[in-house]
Amino acid sequence: MAGDMNRRQFMRAMLATGMTAATATSVADMAQAAAPQRGGTFRIGKGHGQTTDTMNPGTAENGYMVNLLQSYHGYLTEVAPDGSLAAGVAESWEAQNGGKTWVFELRPGVTFHNGKDVTPEDVVASVNHHRGENSTSAAKPLLSALTDVRADGKSRVVFELEAGNADFPFVMSDYHIPVGLSEDGSVDWKTGIGCGAYRLDNFEPGVRADLSRYGDHWDLNNRAFFDSAEIISVTDTNARTSGFITGDFDAIDRMDLKTVDRIKQNSGVTVHSVPGTQHFTFEMMCTVDPYTDANLRLALKWAIDRQELVDKILFGYGAVGNDHPIGQGQRFYNSEMEQRSYDPDKARHYLKKAGMESVSIELLAADAAFAGAVDAATLYQNSAAKAGIDITPVRVPNDGYWTDVWNVKPFTAVYWGGRPVEDLMFSTAYQSGVPWNGTRWSNERFDELLIAARAELETEKRREMYYEMQEILSNDGGLIAPMFASYVFGTRDKVGVPETFASNWDMDGERCVERWWFS
Repeated sequence: MAGDMNRRQFMRAMLATGMTAATATSVADMAQAAAPQRGGTFRIGKGHGQTTDTMNPGTAENGYMVNLLQSYHGYLTEVAPDGSLAAGVAESWEAQNGGKTWVFELRPGVTFHNGKDVTPEDVVASVNHHRGENSTSAAKPLLSALTDVRADGKSRVVFELEAGNADFPFVMSDYHIPVGLSEDGSVDWKTGIGCGAYRLDNFEPGVRADLSRYGDHWDLNNRAFFDSAEIISVTDTNARTSGFITGDFDAIDRMDLKTVDRIKQNSGVTVHSVPGTQHFTFEMMCTVDPYTDANLRLALKWAIDRQELVDKILFGYGAVGNDHPIGQGQRFYNSEMEQRSYDPDKARHYLKKAGMESVSIELLAADAAFAGAVDAATLYQNSAAKAGIDITPVRVPNDGYWTDVWNVKPFTAVYWGGRPVEDLMFSTAYQSGVPWNGTRWSNERFDELLIAARAELETEKRREMYYEMQEILSNDGGLIAPMFASYVFGTRDKVGVPETFASNWDMDGERCVERWWFS
């Protein structure tokens, strides 16, 4: 980061290259101006958030809460902008016993916002918050192979697993699993006390959150440049866009792709597009008729015009999907699979194999699912009609969508931010019986491969397993994943941003509050 080099070092470096003192001074001044500056209140308009949101990290399920949690909480590990794993509250970790044992060493000097030191006991309680028979946490399946977690001395935490897991340190970066303040072995998430770069001063679910820099954070040289931040929930796309253009917001996410070219013409704004793991989907519950029939599910997959959705919903800011959640840039993406395309004849063929000449179904959607979800459902209706499939799009309210519609109704529009490694994505949403398996799909072979691939340390063997898992899910699962969407967000020109954005979530991995600054 430019701020790591002081003015004297910069001058020496420039003079060593033969530049004159005057020129070096000028360049140094420009470098100083471009370096992250401290100060100001950063205002974000987020296209997510609902009145049912809580500060319980285990049940958070939308981009608003991901951004908020990562702003005031600290995590053992973090996903860096280049997709690698970076140290967080833990300064190091090592595998033992073939990856069945992981030992994390905590960073000294990390404190909670009330001044208390972060201890191994806090980590143990934070992890156990997501375990147990009565846990409703979305992180529960990620920790299902964990047999024991214990404190070992004043700075060490030991995790014992049923089998080896080469990706376990990535699990600890999941936004559901922050290091929380504990008392008597339990974490009280309602206090809003974290150990992140910002304090949580105010939280009004579905409305706003107010944050201020925590002056004793361990890494203030590299983050938390804003004095404070306001994260505002504005699910209405027009209102969010208007607030951005008028300067009420310094940054917004989920830009209206229909008008993004016009927005670019406004002075003082910049639009950013970042390809990543985000995918927009339609999910069928495989336990509810008619979706119990695998042939009917295939008929619906062949009846959608993927390229049309990329062109008309994403306006080119994305790529077609192949009915699984692994992105083209990920390590074990199956590049050998045939790309499914729009084919009404094949759709009708599988419909007949399901014993049907035609079928009528409802598809529930809202902009809370993704911008343009209702329009996407209408396009799907038109393409599916040519195969004898009658889809009726049903617009439902944005507020409460993630509690009353998704994972409740049998056919819904959904967005997923993806996960940095394949195991986390599959374990979160497609393993049999996990809370966020909205399709209720269950496949014995898939589950076997998931466990085996997690423990396999040889890269090529893991690749073969993940390839097969993508094929199984694409051909048998209840997921229709027609498109991978780039993250498209906007910043006012006074907002300074790094050269590289993280692509694991929107807005720089949903860490814009701690990574960006006012220039």
